[in-house]
Amino acid sequence: MDELKRLIRDVPDFPKKGILFKDITTLLREPLGFARAIRALADACRHLEPDLVVCVESRGFLIGAPVAYLLGAGVVPVRKPGKLPARTIREEYALEYGTDALEQHEGAVERGQRVLVTDDLLATGGTAAAAGRLVARAGGVVAGYAFLVELAFLKGRGRLGAAPIVSLISYDGE
Repeated sequence: MDELKRLIRDVPDFPKKGILFKDITTLLREPLGFARAIRALADACRHLEPDLVVCVESRGFLIGAPVAYLLGAGVVPVRKPGKLPARTIREEYALEYGTDALEQHEGAVERGQRVLVTDDLLATGGTAAAAGRLVARAGGVVAGYAFLVELAFLKGRGRLGAAPIVSLISYDGE
C-alpha cells in the first residue's frame, strides 16, 4: 500500500489552519492507482458478504460505488440534509463545533440486509458512526466499515462499535 500512500497529497492548513489534509484526488486521477485501491478494498471486504454498500457523501460515492460493483452489491447514497428527492430518515451527529446530519431514503435498506458502510477517510468516526446508526434504524445489519484512508491517531475506530473495520492506508501520527 506504500505506492498508494505516495499518491495521496498533503495539503497544509486545509480546511483550517493547523490541519494537514490528506487529499485523495491525486490518487483518483491515476487510473492504475485508483483501480488498485478499489480492487484491494473490495477484496478486503468480500468476506463480509454485503447486500448493500452505503456510500457517504461525497468522496464516499467515489469509493463505495465501484467497491459495490465489484462485490455484486447495491448502492445506497447517504447525503447531507435536503439532497435526496424522496422521504428520508435522518441522523444527527456531533462535530468539533456544533452538529451536522446525514439522511438516507426510507426503505433504501431493508430489515436484515447486510450493509458495508464506506467513505474515503476515517478520522474521528462521527460521520461513519452516524451512517451506521442510519443502517441500524432502517433494520439493516452493519456488516462492516471500509475506508481508503484512516487517520489512526484520531482513534475514530472506537466510535464504530464491534463491526469489522477495513482501511487500506493508515497514518499513525501525521
